[in-house]
Amino acid sequence: MNSQDIIRDLSALLSSDDHPITTLANSAAFIFDTIPDLNWAGYYLYDGTELYLGPFAGKPACTKIPMGKGVCGTSAEKRETIVVEDVHKFEGHIACDSASNSEIVVPMIKKDGSLYGVLDIDSPSFNRFTDAEKNIFEAIRDTVIKVIE
Repeated sequence: MNSQDIIRDLSALLSSDDHPITTLANSAAFIFDTIPDLNWAGYYLYDGTELYLGPFAGKPACTKIPMGKGVCGTSAEKRETIVVEDVHKFEGHIACDSASNSEIVVPMIKKDGSLYGVLDIDSPSFNRFTDAEKNIFEAIRDTVIKVIE
């Protein structure tokens, strides 16, 4: 499935009439079901102090992540997408699932510039995420934020 199809199908699934948690839950399930070779897809939400586990698809995960820690906390702090080809080589990686070998984390920034959280995607394969997929996940993030706001 190409990026336009993914965004079209995701947009059709989501509604601004839904609660934000519903939007996050359905989008996490959509990502997990649509994009191959993933073992976790979901959100960590920012409460003003740290990231806490939000809706996701996959095995149970870490419940809290300090800002600046692990891939999620680093992405949130820097407010930039981070692609990690081998999580075992990422200093300070927080291993919630030992099957994860690569990861991409996309920060979610609201229109007012505040941090909402991060979109976190894990794969059991090394070097799983390409630049093209980085663009897809950033487009997914943009779609979800528009629906939530």
